[in-house]
Amino acid sequence: MPGPDLPPSAAPMTTEALLTRWPTAAQKVELLNGVMVFAGDFDERDLETARRTYPGRRPVLNADGGLEVHPAGPGALTPLVNRAVGVPEPEDGA
Repeated sequence: MPGPDLPPSAAPMTTEALLTRWPTAAQKVELLNGVMVFAGDFDERDLETARRTYPGRRPVLNADGGLEVHPAGPGALTPLVNRAVGVPEPEDGA
């Protein structure tokens, strides 16, 4: 169940919700097409924290070591940063 300041998990994140939920270790945070992108040096522990902080959403580590929090949804997830830097998608689509 999302907190009172979060939109539904399948909806894009809003600027208002983003401004109240910044991780303390982030060097920079951006909102790109409803996806939160946190710059920093994150790892699996941060990924688990993001899962608890943004319930129902799909957090993922990207090629730059950053953390992205995507809306809920079906199918494979390709981080936005990976697309921008040209990291190839897995051939099996997973």
